Amino acid sequence: MATAAKKAPAKSRSDSKSLSAPVTPKPVDFTKEQDLAAYREMLLIRRFEEKAGQLYGMGFIGGFCHLYIGQEAVVTGLQMSLIEGDQMITAYRDHGHMLAMGLSARGVMAELTGRRGGLSKGKGGSMHMFSKEKHFYGGHGIVGAQVSLGTGLAFANRYRENPNVSVTYFGDGAANQGQVYESFNMAALWKLPVIYVIENNRYAMGTAVTRASAETDFSQRGVSFKIPGIKVDGMDVRAVKAAGDLATEWCRSGNGPMILEMETYRYRGHSMSDPAKYRSKDEVQKMRSEHDPIEQVKARLIAKKWASEDDLKAVDKDVRDIVADAADFAQTDPEPDASELWTDILI
Repeated sequence: MATAAKKAPAKSRSDSKSLSAPVTPKPVDFTKEQDLAAYREMLLIRRFEEKAGQLYGMGFIGGFCHLYIGQEAVVTGLQMSLIEGDQMITAYRDHGHMLAMGLSARGVMAELTGRRGGLSKGKGGSMHMFSKEKHFYGGHGIVGAQVSLGTGLAFANRYRENPNVSVTYFGDGAANQGQVYESFNMAALWKLPVIYVIENNRYAMGTAVTRASAETDFSQRGVSFKIPGIKVDGMDVRAVKAAGDLATEWCRSGNGPMILEMETYRYRGHSMSDPAKYRSKDEVQKMRSEHDPIEQVKARLIAKKWASEDDLKAVDKDVRDIVADAADFAQTDPEPDASELWTDILI
């Protein structure tokens, strides 16, 4: 650890560009291809999570299961800003993140049901999935724990002098954890290329942010560490893409970390065992009718005559077929052998 610390530069690179303090950019104008790709990706996450909820209710998925329904634009838009080698790490609401990074629906669903074909060989379950090949480092069940790990990934990028950034996701509840601020301090001190993405879905585990946080503007949580931050409409995939472009340029230019507060909303409870009685049905319905990220793209595609209702129904059918295949595989694939209990662990 001491050796690594000596090699970590305390000042910005001499070749870094000088960028002004960031402001929230306007949503980018998507091409037809970008809108169609975003629509398909978000729809895949939505349909996958709906099916995961069904399998949980049928008893095929055990333990905790946290669905990403409503928040699809966040990971979809940010993924559009990344390059090969950029890392992603998140908390326990991770199924959508894996799908956005190109992991197979079969592998994710099989992990949920604890089967051999799962992305952690059936040993991690909903909250602990990984893919070294796709640079996805979890899936973490301990609130806020992934933030220090994501900062470490950024340290590795800086140490190796590569152009990659670490995209580190956490929620509004985790934003109050101590290790988050220790990570902020280190990232700012060493100007590490890390984007801290705070997915503010308003309720943490079940308590409104106004009741749990003295400072509810999460984009400003890094001010005392001189980390810039911006608020982003996390229900508009174009706004997320614009913010992602800004943040990745900031980090790749050697300016250190940035915070993106994604103002988003989950339609389901915190987990499958949460009845979500702390908010009204009218509130949820209003968010669905006025801000749904998928419906926004659908309306735009139709209005611009880039796709017809029939075209989008065909996309939905294709996505449903992929999810149905994943569900069938996840219910029939064998469970891991007992000998797997002793593999992939440190003793």
